[in-house]
Amino acid sequence: MTDTTPTVLFVCVHNAGRSQMAAGYLSALGGDRVRVLSAGSEPADRLNPIAVQAMAEEGIDIAANTPAILTTEAVKESDVVITMGCGDTCPIFPGKRYEDWDLTDPAGRPIEEVRPIRDEIRQRVEALLAEVARG
Repeated sequence: MTDTTPTVLFVCVHNAGRSQMAAGYLSALGGDRVRVLSAGSEPADRLNPIAVQAMAEEGIDIAANTPAILTTEAVKESDVVITMGCGDTCPIFPGKRYEDWDLTDPAGRPIEEVRPIRDEIRQRVEALLAEVARG
């Protein structure tokens, strides 16, 4: 990676479902064309097992990921900050791109309801990747 590699930060309160699925997709689809971070303001102690299962169905293993606390440093080093419609607030720094993706929370939902959320995340990640990554 070079200094021109864009960094994308996905943020959700618990960093256990939506933000982890988005980070998993962007890492898998973007490879070394993009740097991916994921965090939450109140991280859970583990990932949502249904989110892990939904991603495994796509051939993406996020099981070893752990929820992380959102830091000002993570926002500072990111070019794009994506919140997941969960009311999280991020420090605002000039020159950064901020987006809020209004996505249903997969917490407590069965796999049949998580798959459409996962699929919407993939579509959004693919569009984002086309905009931010080169090559």
